[in-house]
Amino acid sequence: MTEHAHTHEIQPDGGQEFWDDRYRESDRIWSGNANAVLVREVRDLAPGRALDLGCGEGADAVWLARQGWQVTGTDISGVALGRAAEHAAEAGVADRVEWQRHDFAESFPEGEFDLVSACFLHSYGDFPRERILHTAARAVAPGGVLLIAGHAGGPSWDPDKHAEIGFPTPDEVLAQLELPEGRWEVLLAEEHSQPMTAPDGSPGSRPDNALKVRRLR
Repeated sequence: MTEHAHTHEIQPDGGQEFWDDRYRESDRIWSGNANAVLVREVRDLAPGRALDLGCGEGADAVWLARQGWQVTGTDISGVALGRAAEHAAEAGVADRVEWQRHDFAESFPEGEFDLVSACFLHSYGDFPRERILHTAARAVAPGGVLLIAGHAGGPSWDPDKHAEIGFPTPDEVLAQLELPEGRWEVLLAEEHSQPMTAPDGSPGSRPDNALKVRRLR
């Protein structure tokens, strides 16, 4: 599971072999910059223990570590995790990040965290995203925050791209989490348009959404 799944045309199974091969296609898949929604929604939080689900090449985890968080970065791809570890070492924060390989359909990091981030945790095949996010909510410590960012549809130049993956709204994600009443507060539930560049170089966009909730007790 990596942060994004919007660059392939085939219908793979989304397992470890697929993602390892996907990362081997080039020296770097993603930009190396932290997701903008993470930076915006986390920069004012007091650092603590953070869990980055689907960390990919580690940009979000490294950014969090630079802000003072103690981070557990997790991904299904060992290739991605190797690159993430290199990124952390180059950034001088290797001592603040622990890397763990997990197929979230089968295993999940242990412990409680002050921040659980799942940014663009989309994949192919029989990917139990709803169950994974349900588990993620249970990993948030009292007073902690769960941040879920995802795509809300295909890009402007191909609106039906990856429609088979399914892109729930923030309200649908919130309902799927089944949060106990009176124990959580919703801090953000919104859809927004993310500027992108189309394959032909022209300006484009993609609808994204974000849900941010805090565990009260």
